[in-house]
Amino acid sequence: MTEKQVKKRIEKLRKVINYYRYAYHVLDKSLISDSALDSLKKELFDLEQKYPKFITPDSPTQRVGGKPLKEFKKVRHPVPMLSFNDAFSEEDMRNWFERAENYLGFKIKPEFYCELKLDGLGIELTYENGILVCGSTRGDGRIGEDVTQNLRTIEAIPLRLLEKEEVIKNLEKEKLFGVAENLKKKWPEKIVVRGEVFIDKKQFEKINEERMKKGLNPYANPRNLAAGSVRQLDPKITAQRKLNSYQYELINDFGHKTHEEEHKILKAFGFKINPHNRRIEGLDKVFEFRNYWNQKKTRDSLAYEIDGIVVIINRNEIFDKAGVVGKSPRGAIAFKFSPKQAETIVKDIKVQVGRTGILTPVAVLKPVNIGGATVSRATLHNLDEIRKLDLKIGDTVVLTRSGDVIPEVLKVIKGLRTGKEKEFKMPSYCPFCGSKVIREGAYFKCPNKNCRAVQERNLKHFVSKPAFDIRGLGNKIIEKFLDEALISDPSSIFKLKKEDIASLPGFGEKSADNLISEINSRKKIFLPRFINALGIPQVGEETAQLLADKILSKISEPELKIEKFSIFFQNISLEELQAIKDIGPETAKSIYDWFHSQKNLKLLDNLDKVGIVIESPKLHRKQILAGKTFVFTGQLKSMSRDLAKEKIRELGGEVSESVSRKTNFVVLGEKPGSKFEKAKQLGVKIINEQEFLSMLQ
Repeated sequence: MTEKQVKKRIEKLRKVINYYRYAYHVLDKSLISDSALDSLKKELFDLEQKYPKFITPDSPTQRVGGKPLKEFKKVRHPVPMLSFNDAFSEEDMRNWFERAENYLGFKIKPEFYCELKLDGLGIELTYENGILVCGSTRGDGRIGEDVTQNLRTIEAIPLRLLEKEEVIKNLEKEKLFGVAENLKKKWPEKIVVRGEVFIDKKQFEKINEERMKKGLNPYANPRNLAAGSVRQLDPKITAQRKLNSYQYELINDFGHKTHEEEHKILKAFGFKINPHNRRIEGLDKVFEFRNYWNQKKTRDSLAYEIDGIVVIINRNEIFDKAGVVGKSPRGAIAFKFSPKQAETIVKDIKVQVGRTGILTPVAVLKPVNIGGATVSRATLHNLDEIRKLDLKIGDTVVLTRSGDVIPEVLKVIKGLRTGKEKEFKMPSYCPFCGSKVIREGAYFKCPNKNCRAVQERNLKHFVSKPAFDIRGLGNKIIEKFLDEALISDPSSIFKLKKEDIASLPGFGEKSADNLISEINSRKKIFLPRFINALGIPQVGEETAQLLADKILSKISEPELKIEKFSIFFQNISLEELQAIKDIGPETAKSIYDWFHSQKNLKLLDNLDKVGIVIESPKLHRKQILAGKTFVFTGQLKSMSRDLAKEKIRELGGEVSESVSRKTNFVVLGEKPGSKFEKAKQLGVKIINEQEFLSMLQ
């Protein structure tokens, strides 16, 4: 981007961020997810760091929160309540530490204090002569709202601090003898501390259940509920919410040298501090700490939500010298967990041609990290979806990973448009073969059955994991073999000869021999995989299993000849196909048409001639999982999800993609998605991977 474009981008970002922050902090309306807003703020911060001359006092990076609500009395903080800049990767963290060293002009000992970053509301507490006299919210960082009466209802916040003798005794136990001596000489009349108010997960769920029973909308997340509870005009309502609180910062100077000592002092005075916070040496150990808490099972062990860790340079002298950039300390940063949503830019929209000839628009994105994965492309499904989103090339969008896997564009941030964005138009001709595109409902399609793109997609699908699973025959090799006219349809794969392959660039005798051996080892295939491999439009793994069950209910043979398979489906009527559970009219018509196409029947005949044998998994093993339905969420360690599904079906069980009351088991892998929460809500039995594996034995 030119400097002029950068300046415009910064101005747009500021305007949008201020709008979303005002809605969230002042109006209590969440118009965008926290992770997406964090992503916008991160982009603005990075641009301002690169182009500091564009930083202005009114930038969101130069302020902390929204303006206080008029209903509460305003309170000026003795020292501004700062917020943290965000890091999402190890590279971000190393850059942060390097910036701090560059600013200070000397090497810093990498000694840090790491805190769990609570998903709650920041507060300040003022004590005079040991009694709580004022509790306030962060507000705009300088002026907050007096919510003392509400904070007094939280049992985790002491109304009176411990007596002097007990505090001294506690400090000496922690070997903070210098601090203890200072306090013996001069006991403070005023103590100011800061912390976080939050709500436990179980209490959050209980309140939402009660709201839904009354026909009210549930709260979006625990943070919103905690913030709303603290800002209730009636303290009785706050008391009913049973909020919690940890304190993590001491404004007074008692001669302590580190942030770790600060926490020990807070505890000595009777404040509740988070027991999981740690002093850590070295960035690598910081990464380990963050990764440990980023694990789903570890976070599930907590009673409350966290969205990352806070990393602070432990030595107070160095922290203070590092000073402040904007409204954030240079000596501390929020190391967030991988965001579930993020913003990015749609650089282009390309069209790919699928194995059925359907043209699918795909967004080419500025690479962005979501949920621990770098995403650079996202399917847009069809033209109607693009129109629904009102998406243009050049737009800034909010992106997520549906089911923690599939990239999906959620919304367009129209406030960041420059006027240079371009409308997308679906091509009138196939970008691969030049055939005139036809429209079928919501879809645009290349009608040319011999289109190179369709041919490629069919072959790639045929050898994929859920189908014949021919390892070593990747996308680039298929493309090369097509270029060399070595293959034309799926059956031709099994006619490949070692000498044809060995002479090609990149191959040799051994690699050619290995590939031929792999291909020959895949001539036996289970029935559901075989049906899926055929690439019948609208027939995926689940429907393939339904069709396999249909034929096995009529033909019980351990090995099924392709000729018999072909005749069975040629003779089955459209009405019979529609009568199969979960197969709708359109899918039934697609299956019927496929088995009445001479080209497809010829393919089946060719597969028979090259020696493909169909096996029935249900006739090979006892049906110990018959009548049981499984749903998977998260990643399995011991096997792929496709293989796990296949094993369930071999044993007579069923696999579903969604959780319902009819689900018998939800198998929990690493980094599970929303299905895990749904299972808990419905009371469906949740099993871990080891328990699942024991069921297969």
